Amino acid sequence: MDKAIFDQILSLGYQLSPAMASALRIGVILVLAWLAMAFSHKLIRTFRIYISSSMQDGEEVQRAATLGRVFRYAASVIISLVAGILVLAELGISVAPILGAAGVVGLAVGFGAQSLVKDYFSGFFLLLENQIRLGDVVEAGGKSGMVEEITLRYVRMRNYDGHVHYVPNGSITAVTNMTRGFAQAVVDVGVAYRESVDQALEVMRTVGAELRADAAFAARILDDVEIVGVDSWGDSAVILRCRFKVVAIEQWTVRREFLRRLKYAFDAAGIEIPFPHLTVYPGQAKDGSSPALRLSMEGATQHPGGTQ
Repeated sequence: MDKAIFDQILSLGYQLSPAMASALRIGVILVLAWLAMAFSHKLIRTFRIYISSSMQDGEEVQRAATLGRVFRYAASVIISLVAGILVLAELGISVAPILGAAGVVGLAVGFGAQSLVKDYFSGFFLLLENQIRLGDVVEAGGKSGMVEEITLRYVRMRNYDGHVHYVPNGSITAVTNMTRGFAQAVVDVGVAYRESVDQALEVMRTVGAELRADAAFAARILDDVEIVGVDSWGDSAVILRCRFKVVAIEQWTVRREFLRRLKYAFDAAGIEIPFPHLTVYPGQAKDGSSPALRLSMEGATQHPGGTQ
């Protein structure tokens, strides 16, 4: 029975015209290429999951995920290239001259497509040196955002507004990774010049300790608040600075919550958070004997002797 079926299939093959036989072989090549691509992707994904299961560091897991995506991309390109060459051969197009011409054309194109070659080389070293991984928040090529995709050609990032940036790897000369290992939530606070700096710093220290003691933020904050002190003198305020050592990517959340709590604490302590204002001193002496010029709500000038 099996031999009879085989003979029927063989006889059917003999009955097919050369064009139909070639079309059938092309179809088989495309199906096999699709199966090979699906199998390679599944194999790479399975291997990545197996490797990631033995990793304890979340950063290493992210790196494995990034490399897995790049390997799947490379496998797709190689399989598609081989399938394309086989299809051309089935169509009667000699591949050897094409490959020879491709070498010459590639040399000529190489001079005109240097940026493209640079993109691939830069992308390779970005991955090799583990500068960028999926899920990182980075600034690269003049753009910033969370990394959603990395290929040998470009890095895709999405910023806070939801805008997607495609940055060619060749244009990346420096990478600022804001979520590698740990981060620092730096907070600058302005208080009025008439306020006690020491009192304001003590309130900041107290609020920072309360924030770290909160169960909702204890896992995000890695160390006690670091009070830096007076950072600068602004036009209308004394700028005080502090910072928190936090888990990577949590610096913005911790900073916003600290500022929210600090506003209530300053209000309770009667510490003024100033707004821009202007005080005019018309010829005041060094010893302060001449009072400052004041402006009324109607814009009238208040002098020591009366209103003008």
